[in-house]
Amino acid sequence: MVIFSTNMGDITIELFPEEAPVTVENFLKYVDDGFFDGTIFHRVIPGFMIQGGGFTADMAQKPTREAIKNEADNGLKNERGTLSMARTNVVDSATSQFFLNVADNAFLDHGSRDFGYAVFAKVVDGMDVADQIAAVKTGNKGGHQDVPVEPVIINSARRKSE
Repeated sequence: MVIFSTNMGDITIELFPEEAPVTVENFLKYVDDGFFDGTIFHRVIPGFMIQGGGFTADMAQKPTREAIKNEADNGLKNERGTLSMARTNVVDSATSQFFLNVADNAFLDHGSRDFGYAVFAKVVDGMDVADQIAAVKTGNKGGHQDVPVEPVIINSARRKSE
């Protein structure tokens, strides 16, 4: 499990290493390196998702590792409370950015429109915090849309001992 401590509260997630081994290993490397510390949820769309893991509060993009294989065909669905890897239009382009589904988003599942977005975790505590984040006021900043006006900061992401 991993705990995201944000300036709006904590979100605890359970990982799915059996279904998404490459994705979970990649995510945990970023966690263990402290990569997410000080990053923000830079894209927030109510009724859809909150996205983070790539930008600092001044909208500077952090350098990442190599992109990973897309494991969207693992049988897991983009349901409310799940986390998936964000990517570009290139199927195998995910690096550090992830999104938390605040609604059921079946159109992001494997085979619905395209290869899909790889689910690798789910929220086990703090979904109320995710919902609060999804409701913040957003605007445009640094050439990006849907950016929270007041930064939603991931102060730390740490493994939680079972």
